[in-house]
Amino acid sequence: MSAAEQGERLPRTLAALDTARRRGLHLGAQLYVSLDFETVADLAVGEVRPGEPLTADHLMLWLSSTKPLTAVAVGQLWEAGALDLDDPVARHVPEFAAGGKERVTVRHLLTHTGGVRMANPGWPERSMAEVVAALSARKLEPGWVPGEKAGYHQLASWFVLGEIVQRLDGRPFADYVQEEICGPLGMEDCWVGMPAERYRAYAEAGRFAPMFDTEQAAEGGTPREQGWDAEARVVPPSPAGNGYGPMRGLGRFYEALLAGGRPPGGDAASRILSPQAVEAMTARHRTGLFDHTFQHVIDWGLGFIVDSKQYGADTVPYAYGRLCSRRTYGHSGYRSSTGFADPVHRLVVALAMNGTPSAAAHEQRVREVLDAVYLDLELAAPEEGERGGEAR
Repeated sequence: MSAAEQGERLPRTLAALDTARRRGLHLGAQLYVSLDFETVADLAVGEVRPGEPLTADHLMLWLSSTKPLTAVAVGQLWEAGALDLDDPVARHVPEFAAGGKERVTVRHLLTHTGGVRMANPGWPERSMAEVVAALSARKLEPGWVPGEKAGYHQLASWFVLGEIVQRLDGRPFADYVQEEICGPLGMEDCWVGMPAERYRAYAEAGRFAPMFDTEQAAEGGTPREQGWDAEARVVPPSPAGNGYGPMRGLGRFYEALLAGGRPPGGDAASRILSPQAVEAMTARHRTGLFDHTFQHVIDWGLGFIVDSKQYGADTVPYAYGRLCSRRTYGHSGYRSSTGFADPVHRLVVALAMNGTPSAAAHEQRVREVLDAVYLDLELAAPEEGERGGEAR
C-alpha cells in the first residue's frame, strides 16, 4: 500500500499530526497502525531535521516506550521458572537489600510500587554495573511501604530489572533483548543498546532521527537538538528508555502480544511468551492507587500501563486517547511516543514524534492523534470523540 493510500485511510490522523507540526510541537512523526493484523499505516510525515524528510526507515528513540521490552524479558524468566514475581529483588541481586529494601519484590518494581524512584542514577556516565551498585546502596524512600504506595520509577528500578535478567541468564542485557525478543519477532533495526560498530554504521547512513526540544517552539522559539542520539547514549543499554528502531518494529512487538505471544502466523521459534503469560502481564496488578510521580491515579500491569481514562480522560498521563477499550495496554515515552495494543478492537498503534514540547501540549497532541486513529478506522462514532468516549 502506497503512502497516499495509507493517508486516505487515516485523514483525521494525518491532519492532527500536521496541525501539531505547524504549531511547532515536532518536525516529523513516524506512525505504524495495524487492525486485525492488517497493516493500515507504516509511514512518516514531516522532517527528520530541517530540510530533510523523515522516512519510515529512520530509527526513532522510544524513550519509556522501551519499558515493556524489559518487562517481557523478566516475564520470560518468570515463565521459565527462573524467578517468581514475589521474589525479593535481593534473592537475585543480594546487595540490593541494603537501606531497608529487603522487602522490595520483582512485582513491586514492575508495578512502580517499590520505593526506589531515584531520578538520576548516573547513566550513561556510569556503566550499568555502577548504576546498579549506586541504586543498591540507596535507602528505601522515607515512609514508603512497598506495594502500598505508588510512584512511577522513571529510570532506577529498570536498571535493577535489567540486572536481574543479566544475572539469571548470563548474557548482557542488550544481547538478551536482541536474541530473545527483537530477533524472534522480526523487529529489524530495533535495539535496546547496540554494538558500537552498528551505531557507527547507522550514523554514517543517516538513519538516526534526532529528538528536538520543542517546548519553546510554540512561542516562536527554535527547536533544539537534545543530543540523545549520541553514541554514549545509544550504545550502552538503558532498560528504562533507550530503545531505538522504526515504529513498525514496536508495532510488531504489540502484534505478537495481541496474538498470544508470537507474531501472527509465526512458528514456535518466534514465540516470546505463552498466551497465559501475556494475559497475566497485561492484566491489572495495581488498581486505584495515586501515583506520586504523575500526581494522578493510574492502573498498571506488570510493566505495562493499562487504560486509566476512567480516572480522568483529559487528565490522565501516558494515556491511549479517549476512545480505546478498557483492556488496552502499552506504554508511552517522555513527551514523544506511545505504543499499545487494544484487544477489543484488535488494534495496534506505535507512534513517535521527534519533538518534546511541554507536558500539557504533548498530552493534548497525542490525545488528538490517537482519537483520530479510532475515528478514521470507524472504531468509534464522531460524537464519541467530541464527548470524550465511553469506557468499554
